[in-house]
Amino acid sequence: MSSIKRTVLFAHLHDIAAPHHLGSAIASVTAATTEALVIVLVSQLFRTAESPSNRVKQWDNVQRLLTYVYVKATKAAQDLGKVLLDISIMLKDPSESFPSNFGNSMDMCFRIQGDPPILHLPDSIETLPQVFVVPDKVIEAHRQHSVCVTPSCDTSPSSYPVVALGGTFDHLHAGHKILLSMGAWIASSKVIVGITDDELLKNKSNKHVLESMAVRIEKTRSFLQLFRPDLEYELVAIRDVYGPTGWDPNIQALVVSVETLPGAESIDKKRSAESLPPLRTFVIDVISSESEKLDHEDMEMLKQTKLSSTFIRDWIVKNTV
Repeated sequence: MSSIKRTVLFAHLHDIAAPHHLGSAIASVTAATTEALVIVLVSQLFRTAESPSNRVKQWDNVQRLLTYVYVKATKAAQDLGKVLLDISIMLKDPSESFPSNFGNSMDMCFRIQGDPPILHLPDSIETLPQVFVVPDKVIEAHRQHSVCVTPSCDTSPSSYPVVALGGTFDHLHAGHKILLSMGAWIASSKVIVGITDDELLKNKSNKHVLESMAVRIEKTRSFLQLFRPDLEYELVAIRDVYGPTGWDPNIQALVVSVETLPGAESIDKKRSAESLPPLRTFVIDVISSESEKLDHEDMEMLKQTKLSSTFIRDWIVKNTV
């Protein structure tokens, strides 16, 4: 198959288990794409109009799903030297409409053979060349019960109106997108994203290829609006570990990675000192090579995949003439 710049892959899911049967399809579509790939996972389980009780309770399952697909696609891209391939995942309910401009810049649409038709597709997708890819033989997923991140699932809110998270978001990659997606997954109204100010990044390696604040904000906002266009997004520059979480009483939840968990502890102390309500902290730990959240096959794939901005900047420097 000849290389295509920008593609979209649609796949129906019957549950939120890691879709091992899509592994080879994801890898082959990734191999055929040179610039940008959007993977649209379609399931009624992603319905935003329903009672959002599943959103908090299914945190682990959704995180595991996103991680499997992102790592599978990222690993396939990196194995082919396509480190800068832009990979994004959308979670869509089949009854939801797509934005009218969705697909305007795409060159080809891939679908999974045997899947039902996709409803409400804009003409920009319907008129693309359509290619059907064959899934692997059905592989029984490793079922794991959803685990709530607080001691009692029964008392957990179904979602949180305002969720906060932060990071550098330089050369937006799979790890960033999992963090952003999970923040948007549990939010019902607004996500506040703190983006590290340029001044704090002056000692980063290969700083000359680090993206500017304006670029990092634009790319982060574009991804979030693609993932969940129904939410409000506030992107702000931060110059300390706190950002808006240090003073905003309207924030209810905080999403962090394992690497930034100490920052969450500092935020707890700061809010307590300021007599602000405590935050519910959610931890993204599956993007760490030390995580035990995935099964053995997924863990091995994760360990082989580079998910850092430092790796990307190093690669750019080494591969730029």
